[in-house]
Amino acid sequence: MGDGIWEGLRLVNNKWIFIDEHIDRLFEGCKAIDLDIKMTKEDIVNALDETKVINNMSNEVHARLMITRGNKLKPFQQPHLSESGINIVIIMEHSKPSIDVKKITMATVPQVRGMPMSQDPKLNSHSKLNCILACIQANKLGADEALMLDPLGFVNTTNACNFFMVRNNSVWTSTGDYCMNGITRKKVIEICFENSIPIYQRNFALSEVYSADEAFITGTFGAQTFISEIDQRKIGDGVMGLLTKKIKQYYMKKILNEC
Repeated sequence: MGDGIWEGLRLVNNKWIFIDEHIDRLFEGCKAIDLDIKMTKEDIVNALDETKVINNMSNEVHARLMITRGNKLKPFQQPHLSESGINIVIIMEHSKPSIDVKKITMATVPQVRGMPMSQDPKLNSHSKLNCILACIQANKLGADEALMLDPLGFVNTTNACNFFMVRNNSVWTSTGDYCMNGITRKKVIEICFENSIPIYQRNFALSEVYSADEAFITGTFGAQTFISEIDQRKIGDGVMGLLTKKIKQYYMKKILNEC
């Protein structure tokens, strides 16, 4: 039924990157859907640590931590049918972003991000069908990722990552009202403030994206990945821009500080 909350985490040099913020978001999400974990934050971190030890993993690892309401007595929606307690699944794999990525292309899709009272897009819930359909639409159009609009028609996010663009040496991203406010998104915004890079969280139209100088997406796994083309329109020179490179370098310094 999609009744659960998840987090994606990255392990670098035997350290979970930005672990406190990820675990805080996990607990906030579970509270929002009235799911009692019955474990402390320390318990969850210990479970992650035990899993990495059992699998002898210490670097370049991606982990998916999933919590559901648990097995149900009957296959119905009612939460009270989950009487045996929650299920926790941790999947870890050795994985790192490819250094050989030459271009990521995007296509705008008809699926929009939902209103908070229909399905809150800020929740990392297991209910991802809307985003999966968006991804399918983009793939059918020959693109790698879907660019999704908000209910008002403004550019919002992608099916799996947060979206940024650069115009006139300024970084733009959505207001964050209709997208998952990702940890990496937050770090990019922090980097801009810390390094006097103009950053705007605002509404903007698709027409403004087409004339952007640079564009990139952010996520726990891929960090910052540049976008070469949107709706078959080349963004900038079609290569990673100077400001994107600079932000990526600042982000890597944050990662190293965590280690």
